[in-house]
Amino acid sequence: MKFFVDTADVAEIQDLAATGLVDGVTTNPSLAAKTGRNFVDVVAEICAIVPGPVSAEVVATEYEAMLRQGRALRKIADNVTIKLPLTPDGLRACKTLSDEGTMVNVTLCFSAAQAILAAKAGASFISPFVGRLDDIGQDGMDLIGDIVAIYSNYPAFTTEVLVASIRHPIHVVEAGRLGADVVTLPPKVLRQLYGHPLTDKGLAAFLADWEKTGQTIPEE
Repeated sequence: MKFFVDTADVAEIQDLAATGLVDGVTTNPSLAAKTGRNFVDVVAEICAIVPGPVSAEVVATEYEAMLRQGRALRKIADNVTIKLPLTPDGLRACKTLSDEGTMVNVTLCFSAAQAILAAKAGASFISPFVGRLDDIGQDGMDLIGDIVAIYSNYPAFTTEVLVASIRHPIHVVEAGRLGADVVTLPPKVLRQLYGHPLTDKGLAAFLADWEKTGQTIPEE
């Protein structure tokens, strides 16, 4: 499973990328707005930090304008992935850009039917929003299971399932159990994956026992 970080905060990305566990980054207009900075400059910085896919979303809603913005954004760096909404114009733009060799992340997916369309359009990634489905009383992970199962029936589909709108570590575990290709995590949730009280307790006991020996391990 690949881990993407869902943020436009360059400092957060630098910190998490240093772990070697980050495979890519997703941004969106809301995350970009929080930085208060020029969007293109932010994306360029992120692309220099993380060699994997970095999603940059268009804000146009009409096909021709989406193409213009997508083609401009992909010039920022080779690892830019153009993020498009799951609308008729968005899928049309996805097909065009994908045919041109551009990575595309189709976002705001809420049904398996939509995911099938994105795969047909040649999307590199489909982003189902599990947390937002949970918010309205549906089980977002059921959608992940459906998409993974459907895609597995068709080897010609190369679209990766990118689980988005993740709210807690259980979403990550369930995504892995279901066979999703990617999860995109807020920095807070990624850090929560480390935590377990028995890990902390066990480490404290090991260190206490070692201290009693009076030994040291040499360091280079």
